[in-house]
Amino acid sequence: MPELTEGAAAPDFSLPSCDDEAVSLADFAGRKLVLYFYPKDDTPGCTKEAQDFRDRLADFEAAGAAVVGVSPDTVRRHCRFRDKHGLNFTLLADPERRALEAYGVWVEKKNYGRTYMGVSRSTFLIDAQGVIRRIWRGVRVRRRLSRGGEKVERAHAEDVLDAARAL
Repeated sequence: MPELTEGAAAPDFSLPSCDDEAVSLADFAGRKLVLYFYPKDDTPGCTKEAQDFRDRLADFEAAGAAVVGVSPDTVRRHCRFRDKHGLNFTLLADPERRALEAYGVWVEKKNYGRTYMGVSRSTFLIDAQGVIRRIWRGVRVRRRLSRGGEKVERAHAEDVLDAARAL
């Protein structure tokens, strides 16, 4: 399957949420969608990323964008993760990896000399017509920047919010 590119139609999906509903791309027609893929609930990086999106959700909504997180975890695990961290946006379960594969984020990874399949942390900004406008692959949840000689951290969610506002 060829890698998705900016300007391509976003692949459709239909995945279960904690609310026991199937959620699909069509549910977001007419509004922007931040669709982010992450490896696993309740791990340090994934928790920080979810909290960063949670803390900026009102700003995303003001920019006309919904936020949805997807991982291969189960609905039950997502519900515990959502409740534990007060997450205020939709989490979708993809244990069969259909959306993960359609978006090209289920990839071969290497860690400590071991090769395995897993989720490459990635975010897709989809416009109101279902077209992918921005893609971030291999996301770092936080990156260090130097501003005027001072070291500062910038959250990935801030970069996505800036792009959503500009779209």
